[in-house]
Amino acid sequence: MAHGLNAPQSEAVRYLDGPLLVLAGAGSGKTRVITQKIAYLIEECKIAPSHIAAITFTNKAAKEMAERVGKLIKGPTEGLTVSTFHALGARILRQEARHLHLKPSFSILDASDTAQLFQEMLKDADKARVRMIQNRISLWKNALVGPEDAARNAADDLEAGAAKVYVEYERTLRAYQAVDFDDLIRLPVNLFEEHDDIGGRWRSRLWHLLVDECQDTNRCQYRMLQLLTGPRAAFTAVGDDDQSIYAWRGADIENLRLLSSDYPNLKVIKLEQNYRSVQRILKAANAVIAHNPKLFEKKLWSEHGHGEMIRVTACRDGEHEAEWVVARLLAHKFENRTRFSDYAILYRGNFQAKAFEQQLRTHKIPYALSGGQSFFDRSEIKDLTSYLRLLANQDDDPAFIRAVTTPKRGIGGATLEALGQAAGRRHQSLFAAAFAPGVENEIKGAALAAVREFCQFINRIEARAQSAPAGQVLEDLLRAIDYEAWLFESLEPREAESKWANVRDFVQWLSVKGAEENKNLIELSQTVALISMLDKNEGEQDVVQLATLHAAKGLEFPHVFLVGIEEGVLPHRESVELGKVEEERRLMYVGITRAQRSLTVTYCERRKQGREIVAREPSRFIVEMGDDIKHSGRDQAPVVSKDEGRAKLAAFRSLLAPKA
Repeated sequence: MAHGLNAPQSEAVRYLDGPLLVLAGAGSGKTRVITQKIAYLIEECKIAPSHIAAITFTNKAAKEMAERVGKLIKGPTEGLTVSTFHALGARILRQEARHLHLKPSFSILDASDTAQLFQEMLKDADKARVRMIQNRISLWKNALVGPEDAARNAADDLEAGAAKVYVEYERTLRAYQAVDFDDLIRLPVNLFEEHDDIGGRWRSRLWHLLVDECQDTNRCQYRMLQLLTGPRAAFTAVGDDDQSIYAWRGADIENLRLLSSDYPNLKVIKLEQNYRSVQRILKAANAVIAHNPKLFEKKLWSEHGHGEMIRVTACRDGEHEAEWVVARLLAHKFENRTRFSDYAILYRGNFQAKAFEQQLRTHKIPYALSGGQSFFDRSEIKDLTSYLRLLANQDDDPAFIRAVTTPKRGIGGATLEALGQAAGRRHQSLFAAAFAPGVENEIKGAALAAVREFCQFINRIEARAQSAPAGQVLEDLLRAIDYEAWLFESLEPREAESKWANVRDFVQWLSVKGAEENKNLIELSQTVALISMLDKNEGEQDVVQLATLHAAKGLEFPHVFLVGIEEGVLPHRESVELGKVEEERRLMYVGITRAQRSLTVTYCERRKQGREIVAREPSRFIVEMGDDIKHSGRDQAPVVSKDEGRAKLAAFRSLLAPKA
């Protein structure tokens, strides 16, 4: 057991005398510690896998962790929980639904479903206000603030208005027998606080809880950790205060400080040896983060040698920056015989990606964009999932509306409005109202017949879905609604082909998942909002990675370009105005520590902002990186003309091209 661990890692794996905080610096092997500790608990301490839970923040991280544990343990790991906070919360809610007046097949609404609800509730408000109110309510839920407290403590008119919407929003969710993502953690916390016997039952199941990335927890998740572990406090929290970059979505770095005060016997173990980067990169990262006040002192070090100089380059403008970075990347790839997947271009905001995408496309360099549209946000996938949600929960009105109108089947807005009014008067869902006594007096005969025909179709599919294989039912569903023909009738051929290919991909994936996990379509559809399509992206591609600094957290690359490192971009102008430079500095630290062997930082002397050209200043974080840096810019290095640059790139490409 605990093979190949350094002394602090080994101590963290074996420590079981109380609550433990593992301060894991970037690249210090935290996942290894968590997986080895799970193996240690099962194999050495003989704790049954069903009594252990490891909590991560993404499905991808959970999947990788479960696979690594599977390779470490010789025996079965059945019953072991490795999941996200939200997936664990959903499991608790499914099992305890009746205590919250929910049926076990409640729906989980994603961000776009809830955005639609807010849009309907705030018909006259502009989109920016709708977003602000939606965000405010989400932050309240994450901070365990209910509608009454929100109204009582409203700081301004926006919050007072949002508190009123909060009441209506909660009422609507309950009417739909639905929860949103924030509820998946908030409701179990409320349940455990109000029913100690239910909390006790879950605590007796969990003998040890391991929490990854605990610096990213919000107040609600922190409370869930406390309620799941109780007075025994048998937990291992792993995190890094220097990588807390999600305050904007409710993450609270204070939770790490709270651990120290809430658990006086908390053991703190620091992992400072970095297995990722050369010393020069770590020296720059340590120098930058030293400017932040520290919760816990730590300094990263490595045995990977000194490494090459960090390069900082001044570029003329955004277009020149993209040209220079892509030219440098190609030259470096040629000189070092590397792969495209060895490189990442990282930036503060998505708006910066466009110029780099154009340059990469011009030079036929394959690339992948992180933080782009999720597979589940595509309209054709949402069409299909609306049917799945309706099969699982007929009270899910947003799913009903989407499914009944996609493809079009002669049921228009007037019919749905009349049905909505009938449902409202009877306090029923749209589905139930279609069959309510007397409804035929409120909705025209042909229109009501069309709605009822749709509902009966859903009932027939649901009956089959209980026993037939998921893939087979899905195929029959698509055939029955003639979705493929509808796509090709309503769209250009190329767009229809692309969307149909995505549908086929989704059906195939769910079919395999149903067979592997022995789940029918109803069971699969109940968790569909929690499934990430990241799970299906098997195999690495040889592509340059473009990503925001937030999306790049947790990743590593041999060679990193940090671009647009200017005042107003990083640190972001709003963060400077609001006095939140510390979080921006942590973002810079995350960016630097993604690099294993080489790091290049660029900034522009001027940048296009709307129709204006605005002068830019290099970011304060560049100065904070220290002196061990090679600066080059327009005064230090001659800038080649566009024609010369293109000629050089053409020469590189011909050398890189596969021989005939």
